Amino acid sequence: MKTVSRRDFIRGSLYAGAAAVMARSRVLGANDDIRIAVVGLGSFVKIGGKGRQDLRAFREIAGVRIAAICDCDANHVAPVLKECKEAGERVKVYKDVRELLDDREIDAVSITTPNHWHSLITIWACQAGKDVFVQKPASHNIFEGRRMVEAARKYGRVVQAVHGPRSNGALEKSFEYVRRGKLGRVRYVHGVNYKPRMSIGRVAGPRPVPESCDYDLWCGPAPKKPLMREYLHYDWHWDWSTGNGDLGNMGIHFLDSCRWALNKTELPERVMSIGGRFGYDDDGQTPNTLITMLDYEPAPIIFEVRGLPKNRSFHDKDWGGNMDEYYGVQYGAVVHCENGYVLDGAAYDTEGDLIEKFESDRVDSKQNFIDVMRSRKTGELYTDALEGHLSCGLLHMANISYRTGGRAPSGQIRDIIRGDREFGSSFDRLLAHLDANGVDLAKTPATLGAMLRFDPHAERFVGPFAEEANELVSRKYRKPFVVPERV
Repeated sequence: MKTVSRRDFIRGSLYAGAAAVMARSRVLGANDDIRIAVVGLGSFVKIGGKGRQDLRAFREIAGVRIAAICDCDANHVAPVLKECKEAGERVKVYKDVRELLDDREIDAVSITTPNHWHSLITIWACQAGKDVFVQKPASHNIFEGRRMVEAARKYGRVVQAVHGPRSNGALEKSFEYVRRGKLGRVRYVHGVNYKPRMSIGRVAGPRPVPESCDYDLWCGPAPKKPLMREYLHYDWHWDWSTGNGDLGNMGIHFLDSCRWALNKTELPERVMSIGGRFGYDDDGQTPNTLITMLDYEPAPIIFEVRGLPKNRSFHDKDWGGNMDEYYGVQYGAVVHCENGYVLDGAAYDTEGDLIEKFESDRVDSKQNFIDVMRSRKTGELYTDALEGHLSCGLLHMANISYRTGGRAPSGQIRDIIRGDREFGSSFDRLLAHLDANGVDLAKTPATLGAMLRFDPHAERFVGPFAEEANELVSRKYRKPFVVPERV
């Protein structure tokens, strides 16, 4: 019998995998329509949620055809199907994404499901020979994000993990301006996400799942547990088993901008978060107020999430410059340098006077995705699978620090972080925000997250609290909805 070397076996396995994908894939001609399916249609009746918004955007791109829609809640499907018929589109309807992925008449999927499904559908789609446009955040944890990257590479698929304003070429030019040393040394990058989030209320016991929804499919990789909140849809963002809090909802956009500004291609070696779920007693689990230090060298990221109605400190003087012009917005990333800063595609000096404003020359992320689907030049993607994984990794590290911490008095927290000026200032702003909203930290102390050390090559935590933290790098998946160790 002829023996086969390990190298030949691996080479043969990779070839067989690629060949299987090619057999399921269609080679696109210049004039061929791209047939796209939207998975996850959203629960907002008037605007339709992100899935419905993405469907409408793809519909407007020349050469793109909406071929199928998929949602496990029939109430989400009905209005979208009606809209598609009115647009003259003949679409297939699926409840189970696995059946959709078996359809050879679909070239790509747009994923707008709850977070816990994003990576698994991406991996399955890559294995089925389909390209992927996956909404933020691309992953629910660090482990599955890396598996998503491996699947995209192994099967040669186009995966756009859309985060942040990557289609804003003015931001790109402003970050390049900083990298050329035009404002001197970068001191730190400050990201903010100030968005009021109301209480989701508290229930006395399990609530009924809507009859229109296949709850087993909805839960998918997550535990299938009783519904312990008033509403199944959207409020899943504030449940750790399905969401990632507002850091993974709106915050990920600007975390991505922070990492983009620093041009970092791996995760940082230290992280620490401070915050809590303040101001109301409800069924939400995730913090509504959080500050995080992601300790990149030589310049860290300081990120702030504020979810209570009053934000007294929008115009704190320690931001520097003309605050009415500089920080009249609630979201963004500010690159602080020795001789000024950049914000929203413009460069300013230390007094807040405009130095240069940049213009965008990029198409939007969906057009970019379609263009790369045709060219197969994946290096031209704005946010490929790896970029998406790394930015999501920042939010997961921040949340893991918070979840492995414990409540502590403000004085103790201040003593621990007093050696870091910027993070200390961030804590002062957090205290001002809570004070403006009538939160008494003597009664509800903040959670001091563990200062965690991280090995960016192994993508595992090391040192104190590592065992507890590494439990949150992945999760226990519910069969058959399992993210595999090997894709």
